[in-house]
Amino acid sequence: MPMLNGHGPSDGSRPTESGRQKIVVVGLGMVAISLIEKIIKQDTDRKYDIVVIGEESHVAYNRVGLSSFFEHRKIEDLYLNPTEWYDSFKERAFDHHLNTRVTAIDPTLKTVQTSTGDSIAYDILVLATGSDATLPIQTSGYNAQGVFVYRTISDLERLIDFAAKHKGKTAVAVGGGLLGLEAAKAMTDLEDFGNVKLIDRNKWVLARQLDADAGTLVTRKIRELGLEVLHQKRIKKVNTDDDNNVVGITFEDGESIDCCCICFAIGVQPRDELGHDIGIQCGDRGGFVIDESLQTSIPDIYAVGECASWKNQTFGIIAPGIEMADVLAFNLTNPQKPRRSFSRPDLSTKLKLLGVDVASFGDFFADRDGPKFLPGRRPSTAPGLGYNPEDEPPVKALTYKDPFAGVYKKYLFTMDGKYLLGGMMIGDTNDYLKLNQMVKLQKELEVPPGQFILGAQSGGEENADDLDDSTQICSCHNVTKGDVVDNVKNGTCKSIAEVKSCTKAGTGCGGCMPLVQSIFNKTMLDMGQEVSNHLCSHIPYSRADLYNIVAIKQLKTFTEVMKGAGKNPDSLGCELCKPAIGSILSSLFNPHVMDKGYNDLQDTNDKFLANIQRNGTFSVVPRIPGGEITADKLIAIGSVAKKYGLYCKITGAQRIDMFGAKKQDLLNIWTELVDAGMESGHAYAKALRAIKSCVGTTWCRFGVGDSVGMAIRLEERYKSIRAPHKFKGAVSGCVRECAEAQNKDFGLIATEKGYNIFVGGNGGAKPRHSELLVTDVPAEMVMPIIDRYLIFYIRTADKLQRTARWIENLPGGIHYLKEVIVDDKLGICADMERQMHELVDSYFCEWTETIKDPKRRKVFQQFANTEETVENVEVVQERSQQRPTYWPKDSTTQEDFKGHQWSSVSWQPVIKADHFSDEQPQVSSANVKRGDTQLAVFKIKGKFYATQQMCPHKRAFVLSDGLVGDDDAGKYWVSCPYHKRNFELNGEQAGRCSNDESMNIATFPVEERDDGWVYLKLPPVEELDSVLGTEKWKVRKGEAEDPFHKVDKKFKGMRGKKVLDGFLTKAPAVQPAKTIDW
Repeated sequence: MPMLNGHGPSDGSRPTESGRQKIVVVGLGMVAISLIEKIIKQDTDRKYDIVVIGEESHVAYNRVGLSSFFEHRKIEDLYLNPTEWYDSFKERAFDHHLNTRVTAIDPTLKTVQTSTGDSIAYDILVLATGSDATLPIQTSGYNAQGVFVYRTISDLERLIDFAAKHKGKTAVAVGGGLLGLEAAKAMTDLEDFGNVKLIDRNKWVLARQLDADAGTLVTRKIRELGLEVLHQKRIKKVNTDDDNNVVGITFEDGESIDCCCICFAIGVQPRDELGHDIGIQCGDRGGFVIDESLQTSIPDIYAVGECASWKNQTFGIIAPGIEMADVLAFNLTNPQKPRRSFSRPDLSTKLKLLGVDVASFGDFFADRDGPKFLPGRRPSTAPGLGYNPEDEPPVKALTYKDPFAGVYKKYLFTMDGKYLLGGMMIGDTNDYLKLNQMVKLQKELEVPPGQFILGAQSGGEENADDLDDSTQICSCHNVTKGDVVDNVKNGTCKSIAEVKSCTKAGTGCGGCMPLVQSIFNKTMLDMGQEVSNHLCSHIPYSRADLYNIVAIKQLKTFTEVMKGAGKNPDSLGCELCKPAIGSILSSLFNPHVMDKGYNDLQDTNDKFLANIQRNGTFSVVPRIPGGEITADKLIAIGSVAKKYGLYCKITGAQRIDMFGAKKQDLLNIWTELVDAGMESGHAYAKALRAIKSCVGTTWCRFGVGDSVGMAIRLEERYKSIRAPHKFKGAVSGCVRECAEAQNKDFGLIATEKGYNIFVGGNGGAKPRHSELLVTDVPAEMVMPIIDRYLIFYIRTADKLQRTARWIENLPGGIHYLKEVIVDDKLGICADMERQMHELVDSYFCEWTETIKDPKRRKVFQQFANTEETVENVEVVQERSQQRPTYWPKDSTTQEDFKGHQWSSVSWQPVIKADHFSDEQPQVSSANVKRGDTQLAVFKIKGKFYATQQMCPHKRAFVLSDGLVGDDDAGKYWVSCPYHKRNFELNGEQAGRCSNDESMNIATFPVEERDDGWVYLKLPPVEELDSVLGTEKWKVRKGEAEDPFHKVDKKFKGMRGKKVLDGFLTKAPAVQPAKTIDW
């Protein structure tokens, strides 16, 4: 029995012994796989076997998300199903064939012939051949080197290769439609072309979806992003050189531009060539003509997707194709039920193109072309309802324009304003789903039309409560709200990942995911099943629950916590639970975080008592309580900064931050600072950062209270206390609020009677103004209230939750908080004050203790096997200080380190085994240097593992400082301390990044020998350095674009500088300025 492309039999016989019919699907695109999935799911009686034949070398992938390929270059990330899914079906239920083209159809014998010469029999044939990108073959030069289309993965791969060889040159995207804008974005994202231009023959972009006002606004927004757009341009010829390479374009108006690359995205042509020889009726514009059941003019042959012509229309967007798949799958698998018919598809679209939100819904051109339907009347297939183009259409438009926010909305209503017909939106598309559903339901409106504009800001798409179950929430896969709700309620989907897998919602363009998540969360809550807030897979409790367990059981080590609260008492934990457990232990018992058993739980900042920076160096921040500092301490800070070449910056918390400290210099730096009378500022910890203050009554003539004195007392009390997240405070001496106390986690404003206390404010990604907790508090009562506030926060907040979000999530918010910590509703105020007293009494300066302890001092060196030091990022001079050069916009390397084949390897000793510890939790690591290469060595539960030290994400040499985690299957991974990329350390996939498939790392065999050394199996030094050397990968000046290049170029010579007569002369006095030199 011959085989077809290595998959399944192809003898042409039908499986008569099973009685099942065979469905053959020609094409393996998004619509085809959607049809196949639906048939498999609904064919509960196993009436069909399915064979799909695809031309490409890939299984079905997400064409809607094609542009994302430029970001990750991993086609597997676009697959709609993993490759294993295709091979998971038994008894010939589903066979798939790749790299195979169907060359002919015999409708009499019911067989298809393939490019391999095989014949495959069918009972039902479904044509899902899609379409080809249109090329202007009438245009001279259309086939030159440098001309591309934007359609398939292979198109993109060729474009990527071409761009890499033509860096800095001009490229052109032709076409102002959806595909043209996507192509322009993709070419821009490549960052190889020096300039990308968009050519459009129309007066505005997206002319098929938008009117002139909306299209013009989108054009303006695109130009603001730096993309040049040329409208009303038609290409006369593609200019080429003697070798047929593209060198430019000449337009029909005589103008021309230079370019090296042209990507045509000017439309698609249905692939209907298979029907020509057998007489399948095709439409005037191409495509297999189908009836309402999706059948072609030949019985048992159906067509779906872009190759199908319905009422002389073909559809180039995914949603109509998915609707076709729904109808056909239902009819084939439910013959006993009334047949469904394919009717006018919903052509509504909601997209983000080049960063611009765009949507059109319903009959969005009813005011221009006349309405296609009116409520209460039979839908018409004509352009308008008997409407004469010379007459005014029976439609009224309501338009809203906000040129400042870049928002445009036009909604179309019937003449009486009782029905919504359609519309379009730019900039703000929050109401898209609700309005589109209103059009579909054709219900009479309950509010005046103006309410849709005036009330637009009151809602938001992420709130799904007021959406009907029939509302389509994912247009890419025709998923309704009810589909998600039903699958959650019947137990099919218990996680958002399962919702995506089962319903396909969110697997197309991804724009519906916030709404899908909202519906999932709400449904789970309605069922009484809270969405899990467990710390991680190792700890089946929330942070607050775990805190209570640790406090009540007095669990004082990580090992005790895992035994008392973890799923697996022998687990190593992970990058999520380790820092949270370390924080809880510090909040309760305040051990030194550098001690064995605690240091292993800390992220890199706490691990070395300093904030790690972009180049692997650290920042140093001594505590300056209340922002008050003496001249001697200022001099000491300046001396240290000058001695060790540190970059100095005044922080927003009234402190001095010194950047660029090498790990091996931290001990000496802090020795000098401690000797000068300073303490750790805990800038590295999830703890109190600082208490900011104005000068208050100390100096200010408007001062009402001593803000400096109060700030210093508060900072001295709460310094070093660790919490779920960092927290900050401030004290202002009067209502002028110079210390900005109302945007801090807690803040005080002095009054004539005491202090008003505000809580729950913060800046950050989601700023929040604090709320007034209590007024006119006497000075002696301030600390008891703050004590209770902080302890209640420490006890009940979730992991990494700032006080702002914590208060928002409390039942009753600020009112409940006041009842607990002011009114003592729960009777725990005295207990919380006692707990704070114990924490305050246990204070010690972590740096003072560290520099005195030989064991703690050992970790402060760059390499464990040598005293050498190296720069990991090139340093540049700027404004009389030095800093690391900028990271390039995309510093991620695509190198396949994991798959690299070395010419030869041999065992070589790299570090003494006694450097590593076997103490609980049985994890230790080291950074070793061999040649110019840095390597990370780990000892985990008695076994050694080794990898490269560099994380490919930002080319940062930091992996040995990352947290190590494990799972129940015994897989180990290290989490990069910069951005939490997790790299597997053992097993067949060692080196794989489990949460970012675009990168991987090299791993090396390791063993401990009887001579007391750890040996690594390594290639020769020169070869190792050529692949992993520090000099090869460290970030250098010039890789990143100067962010101020355009600014400085534009305003060169225009920087204000006051020139004072006699200032630089020997004149005895400075004269008033007469001029300003610009």
